[in-house]
Amino acid sequence: MATLDTPLKGIVGGTTAGKLDKGLDLHTVGDLLRHYPRRYDERGEHTDLAALEIGDEVTLMAQVQRVTAKQMKQRRGSILEVVIGDGIRTITATFFNQPWRERELKVGKWGLFAGKVTEFREKRQLNGPEYVLLDPEGDAASEIEEFAGAIIPVYPAAAGLPTWVISKCVRLALEHLETPPDPLPQRMRAERKLAGLETALRDIHRPPAKEALYAARKRLKWDEAFALQVTLVQRKLRAAGWPAVPRPGRPDGLLAAFDKSLPFELTEGQVQVGAEISADLATAHPMHRLLQGDVGAGKTLVALRAILQAADSGAQAALLAPTEVLAAQHHRGIIELLGPLGADGDAGLLAGDATLGVELLTGSLGAAARRRVLARLASGESGLVVGTHALLSEGVDFHDLGLVVVDEQHRFGVEQRDVLRAKASQPPHTLVMTATPIPRTVAMTVYGDLEVSALTQLPAGRSPIATHVVPATDERWLNRSWQRLREEVGKGHQAYVVCPRIGDEPSSGAGDKRPPLAVLDIGPFLASGPLHGLRVGILHGRMAPEDKDAVMRSFAAGDTDVLVATTVIEVGVNVPNATMMVILDAERFGVSQLHQLRGRVGRGTAPGLCLLVSEAMPGSPSHERLTAVASTTDGFRLAELDLEQRREGDVLGAAQSGKRSAVRLLSVIKDADLITEARAAAAELVSEDVDLAGYPALAATVATLVGEERAEFLEKG
Repeated sequence: MATLDTPLKGIVGGTTAGKLDKGLDLHTVGDLLRHYPRRYDERGEHTDLAALEIGDEVTLMAQVQRVTAKQMKQRRGSILEVVIGDGIRTITATFFNQPWRERELKVGKWGLFAGKVTEFREKRQLNGPEYVLLDPEGDAASEIEEFAGAIIPVYPAAAGLPTWVISKCVRLALEHLETPPDPLPQRMRAERKLAGLETALRDIHRPPAKEALYAARKRLKWDEAFALQVTLVQRKLRAAGWPAVPRPGRPDGLLAAFDKSLPFELTEGQVQVGAEISADLATAHPMHRLLQGDVGAGKTLVALRAILQAADSGAQAALLAPTEVLAAQHHRGIIELLGPLGADGDAGLLAGDATLGVELLTGSLGAAARRRVLARLASGESGLVVGTHALLSEGVDFHDLGLVVVDEQHRFGVEQRDVLRAKASQPPHTLVMTATPIPRTVAMTVYGDLEVSALTQLPAGRSPIATHVVPATDERWLNRSWQRLREEVGKGHQAYVVCPRIGDEPSSGAGDKRPPLAVLDIGPFLASGPLHGLRVGILHGRMAPEDKDAVMRSFAAGDTDVLVATTVIEVGVNVPNATMMVILDAERFGVSQLHQLRGRVGRGTAPGLCLLVSEAMPGSPSHERLTAVASTTDGFRLAELDLEQRREGDVLGAAQSGKRSAVRLLSVIKDADLITEARAAAAELVSEDVDLAGYPALAATVATLVGEERAEFLEKG
């Protein structure tokens, strides 16, 4: 008999266990049984062949409709073309020099066909797919006994591990499985009518009926949601006990003077969020708050007010930005906002209570200037440093670091944020910001250990942005786009042109597909062609830092009419006079990325215009995505759409933790109610027993589902 911790080698044999390890990172019976089917096919029901895309690795349930054997003319050998279909559409499976397969693949037989979708002469095909026939009277009867049920599981597969091999391994594991202890308290299962763990694991793989499959999925989804929420609630409760220096500010300090100097009223949202942050800063425990807001919602102003409160309390602050362009933009913007209350590096220091010394620290800073900045930070003469990863370096020391602000936090790894916080003598207050709106359930699942504030109002004076999809294949529309851009410049405004590629790297064009358009190609083309006579600048991420800064300064000063750039301008760049953006090859960008780019225009009093130039065909998923972006400027709605279209991925940040997703069944969109319920249940249980000492089986399951690396990722936040 086997437990969930039993190695697979003793169950499926060494060779197959090796393939499961290498191909799918599955090592134990528990790993295998949590490798859930991707979908389920039913005998007599149709697989959707219309949804297949070139390059997809697919498993199809289809019927053999026609078999044709041919001799190849160009070289010796034969080809067998097998047309398979779902009753509505067909696709051809081709086999080279395998004439014997004609005896197996008889017209009328149903089977599962697994392979990669390719294209030949503009027709989709499966080239040499693996298959198993589902006719119990056929030659493959011994291979398909596990498919005898009406509901057939189709598993995520890997090279040498088609779905039916995985299915056979699962059958062996279930045959040897001892009844595992159920980690969920009986009361919790009864209240929510959850199936037992063993029943759920058996029915998710071998569902006797749809009702049993539904019950199994409900239980296993609950396990995923509950394990995540327990981990997040544990972190939140433990963090609440950490010590921190309160930073309450004072009524007659820099913050009060700054508020009086503002030439505009704060929005209702800025006032409310500011009050939440202010209260956090005043406590003896470290603030850990996520500030999210749509493009242009005024997050920087909110963060600056928090920085001034910290300065009024005698503390320093650090603002960490992902790029030098964004760090320089923040530095300039903060100096402008502060006016006489701020002093830029060499221009002044923290002079009593009068000004806030603001430093910029990036990798491109000269040695002498760097030494001066480091000295002022270490002595406490400067109250704020804005910087890039350079802030994380050895030798960057603070007199009293009290507040860390991380902009576009998703661009930083956990360790990087932790290094900066470690430069404080006690845990500093932390504010992380994102201009990528996060759907509520994602925030609850990924940032469930944080307090979340959202700015949903745009400040007064922000102009509307009109967005249109432009067909790149229609020369009249394209010419009109460039003409429209010239008209904007003629009115005294400026514009961006965005390309997906720099142009100094190998192109990624495949086959007949052209490579993505590049800045280094499009810039000269526009300057000598459609935009001849205009002042055209070029900006991309591989330019020298001083060159990037010079280009941005020129554009911000109005000395450049059109900036041809990559997504280096995606966040933080603020040029109010820029009113138009043309995004080329727009289908190559994600929904949220398009929305962020679009947010660079319409930042002044003149209305903004964004043109999404694309070769995507009307009715295609890519074109529908662009149409959705054009239809709304609601970043929160677009974030949900983006999540749906990306199929969610690993909402826990697999790229940062380097491990497989802990979320395999749970959908942060479709299972919002379940996640909310799991959050409440986790809070109730953990508040009584933060370490789950009274629930050892549950603690072990949480550790298994979340994993040590991922728990550390959440713990460091």
